[in-house]
Amino acid sequence: MRRIHVIGIGAGDPEQLTLQAVRALRSTDVFFVLDKGEVKSDLTRLRRDMLDTHLPEGSYRVVEARDPERDRSAGGAAYAGAVADWRAARALVYEWLIAEELGEDQAGAFLVWGDPALYDSTLGILEEVLDRGTVAFEYDVVPGISSVSALVARHRTGLSRVARPVQITTGRRLAEGFPDGVDDVVVMLDAQQAFRRYADQDVDIYWGAYIGTPDEILVSGPIAEAAPRIERLRAEARERKGWIMDTYLLRRNPKAR
Repeated sequence: MRRIHVIGIGAGDPEQLTLQAVRALRSTDVFFVLDKGEVKSDLTRLRRDMLDTHLPEGSYRVVEARDPERDRSAGGAAYAGAVADWRAARALVYEWLIAEELGEDQAGAFLVWGDPALYDSTLGILEEVLDRGTVAFEYDVVPGISSVSALVARHRTGLSRVARPVQITTGRRLAEGFPDGVDDVVVMLDAQQAFRRYADQDVDIYWGAYIGTPDEILVSGPIAEAAPRIERLRAEARERKGWIMDTYLLRRNPKAR
């Protein structure tokens, strides 16, 4: 039976791999990497750097495949359909990799940024591949240090406050307003910088981009003061690298509700 490890590799720092993740790396015969193109080639390089850090040179094999493009122009009711189409296309790539590049008695691995259980599609796609019934395999999941955990650690703050809830959401949802009864909100996938909506409120922001990598950028403070700086740094970084991955925590004074 083929076996797949889904390994959380953290936010980018090779030293953030857990001992469990390193053991899984060392039990893997083939690593599968989805290439996102030249603009994001440094993401592939970071994965290879992690392998070089924790595995003997020449002891592993990497197979790359091109990641299907997702229609990022789709909005509103079309958004869910665009994501579903992209996941289906990815499932075909996963199926091909496992069937053609992994022997019956071998172990393969997908290296997942952060934690595979938080805002990642790998587990759902593997289940879709199994449902198709074309190739059989077993898989396990190794948790990783998420960008959320790394963000609050780098800012030396907690994720939540005493007796207060915290919610993780997307920029698309934040644009609709703070969740009811929640004053601590972690925001991911915010291409439109929805935090600007709260620049006139009593809200602090803890923002980070490329967390855990040499390009890491951190900004924190009252949102009225921090927002212009974040916008400038974000635009400069995106222009320089061609892409950006950022996450932030918004912390509202409950009295400001």
